[in-house]
Amino acid sequence: MKGGRHPVGTGRRAALLVLAAALVAGCSAFEAKRSVAAAPYYPRAEAPVSTASVAPRPPPARPVRRTSELANPVAVAAKQPRKTVGCWAVVRPLRTRALAFAAVVRTRARVHVTPGGESLARYDRLNANGVPTVFGVLGQANCGGRWLRVQVPSRPNGVLAWVRARDVQLVRVHTRIEVDLSARRVTLYRSGRELIAATAAVGATDTPTPTGSFYVNQRLVPSHPGGPFGPGAIGVSAFSPVLQDWIQGGPIAIHGTNRPDLLGGAVSHGCVRIRNDLLVRMFRLAVAGTPVVIRA
Repeated sequence: MKGGRHPVGTGRRAALLVLAAALVAGCSAFEAKRSVAAAPYYPRAEAPVSTASVAPRPPPARPVRRTSELANPVAVAAKQPRKTVGCWAVVRPLRTRALAFAAVVRTRARVHVTPGGESLARYDRLNANGVPTVFGVLGQANCGGRWLRVQVPSRPNGVLAWVRARDVQLVRVHTRIEVDLSARRVTLYRSGRELIAATAAVGATDTPTPTGSFYVNQRLVPSHPGGPFGPGAIGVSAFSPVLQDWIQGGPIAIHGTNRPDLLGGAVSHGCVRIRNDLLVRMFRLAVAGTPVVIRA
């Protein structure tokens, strides 16, 4: 089991807890038959941003797909009629290198190809792992702030959609993570200043770590910090480009390790491993909604 690259097996505890462990199934060195618990999404000091003043009443609901039945957004978008005018023609950016926003689902939220257009999926307040559903915010439509341009945690990687501002709660995020695969390095910034730099183990040649612009969509804590995931896992809204049949689609995470001797190598199923003490610090700072850029 060099590199310990085996998928997660079925646990003996409750099914919901096993699903949480599956977040890092595609990246660990060993089987993980341990339950996990959700970690706080953002510190108390981070005050939510109200959107109630700009939220209109929604149109009548219509049947849509659940996240487990999410259609290919690229194909759906191609079928949408091209519109040259509309309140979304100009999007005001809401993300810089020093400040970003997380959109936390209040009760449930639909994401759309265009504001008021075809629905791609519906997301509930809690995701499959029992933790809050969060989108990464890129901007808002220039029409009273009623619609937000967001990243969503689904295949294919890099899906963008629109969500009604009234269905989410905005939270300020001051952190950013950059992963350099060729340098095998992970760096966390806060308010534009580098705080943590760590040597990393990344995906092997046949199970590479995906590249692109993502965000932290969930954080999980293993019940045994001495295990293959270390003391925690920072879930990223990216999926393995090759392990599509794995539990929950082969999600990617930044997590600790019980094999520090493998750090600096290309040995995982796609996840990024760093030293446990640095993971603890990064976990505390990298709140949900933190932008994550992974480059080759």
